[in-house]
Formats: sequence, C-alpha cells, structure tokens
Amino acid sequence: MADEPALAVTLAQARPIPLDARFTLGAGELLALVGPSGSGKTTILRAIAGLDPVPRARVVVAGEVWTDTARGIRLPPQRRRLGMVFQDYALFPHMTALDNVAAAVAAGDRTARRARARELLRRMHLEGLEDRRPHQLSGGQRQRVALARALAREPRVLLLDEPFSAVDQVTRRRLQRELVLLRQADPVPTVLVTHDLDEAVRLADRLCVVHHGRTLQVGTPREVTTRPASAQVARLVDLPNVYTGEVAGHEPARGLTLLRWRGRLLEARLQTAFPAGVAVDWVIPPGFVVLHRRDRPSRGERENPVAGRIGELYVLGEQAHVTLLVDGTVPLVFTVSAHAARRNGLAVGLEARVSLLAEGIHLMAKSPA
Repeated sequence: MADEPALAVTLAQARPIPLDARFTLGAGELLALVGPSGSGKTTILRAIAGLDPVPRARVVVAGEVWTDTARGIRLPPQRRRLGMVFQDYALFPHMTALDNVAAAVAAGDRTARRARARELLRRMHLEGLEDRRPHQLSGGQRQRVALARALAREPRVLLLDEPFSAVDQVTRRRLQRELVLLRQADPVPTVLVTHDLDEAVRLADRLCVVHHGRTLQVGTPREVTTRPASAQVARLVDLPNVYTGEVAGHEPARGLTLLRWRGRLLEARLQTAFPAGVAVDWVIPPGFVVLHRRDRPSRGERENPVAGRIGELYVLGEQAHVTLLVDGTVPLVFTVSAHAARRNGLAVGLEARVSLLAEGIHLMAKSPA
C-alpha cells in the first residue's frame, strides 16, 4: 500500500528493562528517540536490529516482517538489511578504512566491493585516507568511516546510537551537516538515539519521547516542544514553565480559553477538550514570554501581563536567561537578547513585567498527585 510505513515498531516487555514502545517512520524520515539515561532508547534500537530479543515485539520494514513474536518470526540480525552506527564506532582495528567499508558490501567480487567502498568513502570526504587504520584517524574521520560502512549494506533502515557524542563540538556540527546532506542524497528511514535535545530538534522530522521504556509522545519537534502531551513530557524536553490551573470557560468567537492561575484570569488559545471547572496542568515555552520594554510600551503588553521580581539572570553568548519570581516564589523562565537585557537594565532583585502570549499557553490533563 502507498501509505504503508517504511518502519513500524511495537515492543513490550516487563524486564530486564521495561518496554512499552510503538512508533512508525515514513520513507526517508528521521525519528529521534529522546529521554533520560536508562530510559530504554538503545534497547529499542537493538531490538529493531534483532540483537536483543523482546518477548512481545513486531518490527515491519516496508511490508517485510523482521520480528513478529505472535507468529514466531524473528529474523537474525545478519538477514536484516540495516545499517547501524555506534557511539564507539565499532570498526575493525586491524583493517584499513577501505577494508572496513568493503567488508559490509553485500554483493560483487572483491574488486567490485572495494570500488563501492571507495565511492562511499568519497561521499564521506575521506579521499586519500582509504589505507589508514582506525587508530590513524581522528574521531570524526572514524565516525565517517562507520557511516560509510553502514551505507555499504544498502540499508532499508539506518540506526544511529549516539553517533556524534564521542567527538568535539566542531566535529559534531560537521558530522550533523554530513548526515543532513546524506539524507538528501539517500533518504533512508533513520532512527537516531541522542541525549542532546538540541541535536534532536535540529536533525529530526519527528521526536519520540521515551521514559522507562515507554513512548510518551511522538510528534514533530515543534509539536513536542510547544504542545507536550503531559507535564512529564514537558519536563523531559526541558520546558521549565509548567504550572497547574483551572479552566474558567471558553470563548470560541474570540478563539480563546480562559484559565484561572494564582488569582489571575489568563487568555489561552482555544482548547475545548478541557471543560470549564476542570483542573489542568499548563505550560508556556520561554519563547512565548515577552518582556515589557521600559522605553517603548507596545500594544501586545496587554496580553496576559504578569509582574514579578528577577530572581536569576545569566548570559550565555548573545542570550540572557531570566527567571522572574511571580508572587515572590513561582519561577517563570524566559530569554531575551543580551542587548535587550542591558537596554532594559535587567538585574537580580529588580521588578519586571512580561506578557504570556495566549498562543503559547498549552493545557494538559492534570497529572496524578
């Protein structure tokens, strides 16, 4: 079928690592698994690869069943056309870069396999390094060899397990660029495990938030980081402004939901799934918190104005990170340019006012106490 996913995964087990994971990928899509250490992300990759058996599992790649425990199907890893790149490269130390890649080429005689390996190394910008062994290459070069080797299998799925975490930041950025260009030229469905949320947001078409082996939400980076499914997801993707409130009512004609919070009546975008009177969790990403300018008030300052005292302020690069203490104790985090912070004379202990943009206020079902 035309709308059949390129990869469909369902995994469930109670131990040793609990799993309750399910997601699909479209052709050429990159899905990033994100979550804290020990949440089962690498176990999910290894289950897709057939390296770790899972009692209840189904893995289907473009209609081909790789695993279906209900039917007794479990293809061995060597029969699964996939490429896998590990954090530690996993190259054969006694073999040259060329031989490492050629060993993964499935078809052809020795000459054809080595020709294909040279072509892949060229794509990875490793011309002239074919005869070097892994210990003679930099970390970035070794990871490029690992990527070339993964592609040598002409994989139907590419699995990347923290592939850039062992290299320095500059090399990491270059490798990220290589991955983007690689996907443009050869759009293989890809599952990426990373602890770096910024990396996941930059690279992924969709994020899958995993905690204790369970998928909590799958969506685009924007959906997950601005419309989290729960307060737990919000915290896992590092959204700081998570609160509780009560729905006061809805005004469909104005496209608004009214929210009671700490004696205030806030206007949020219309979210009729939550009836009036129900308690909710709610979140506002820092990007939807707008500082009121002292020198030139704007019309938008009438939108959910909130005042407080600055409890913390620090500058990283060109961004100032500000924590406003609302009602003396409730932290509200936002960022402004370092220039704007200086222009407005922001400093710890001073009072400031912000607006909470209605479009950014997102309601969620109340978490159990």
